[in-house]
Amino acid sequence: MSDSELLTIVYQDEYLVVIDKPSGLLVHRSWIASDAKQFAMQMLRDQLGQHVFPVHRLDRPTSGVLVFALSSEIARALNEQFAERDIKKTYHAVVRGYVDDAGIIDYALKEEHDKIADKQAQADKPAQDAVTEYTCIDRVELPFKVSKKHDTSRYSLVKLMPKTGRKHQLRRHMSHIRHPIIGDTRHGEGRHNRFFREHFDCHRLLLAATAIEFRHPVTAEQLSIEIEIPDILKRPFHQ
Repeated sequence: MSDSELLTIVYQDEYLVVIDKPSGLLVHRSWIASDAKQFAMQMLRDQLGQHVFPVHRLDRPTSGVLVFALSSEIARALNEQFAERDIKKTYHAVVRGYVDDAGIIDYALKEEHDKIADKQAQADKPAQDAVTEYTCIDRVELPFKVSKKHDTSRYSLVKLMPKTGRKHQLRRHMSHIRHPIIGDTRHGEGRHNRFFREHFDCHRLLLAATAIEFRHPVTAEQLSIEIEIPDILKRPFHQ
């Protein structure tokens, strides 16, 4: 593995390791994404020279903090914390429009199924509770006509704190309040995604997991691991 392929490790001890996963990288091999040639789990295993065990996941287009255990026992202990919602996660995102200074999105979500991967899943399962807190960090109005209605375009940088862990929760919740995340090809808005590609050379989902807090499974110490907001998310606000 060359230096250019090395993953950025933001925390490591003898029990676990936390990386900053790049956008576009799958956590582990998946037959759904047959185009993928690299996977965080295999890359980290090769980088460390030992087996690693994923304890949660990030969507392929989402970047940021991702925790791996270095043994199956530690993975089991961390999985219990995730299942009991003892883990605090923070994300940052760029969204369309000016969001409120702060708010709580309490909107139940029906499970989103992939046609291939979830063909055995129960289609009529009732919606599950889903809660996201958000805070606006910055706003910008750009002198570009992206939509037909307005001569300028407004965007917000938001901090998102999910209280539940539903599939695509943050993307769906921000779309629900009509502030979709830029770069979201499924729940977002094509004109704004295209504008960011052309004007900011941005070819990714502008969503990053920037902090995670959990109890160390061995020492019981409260670990709080934080990374910088990626420059690509801050770029529109420093014109």
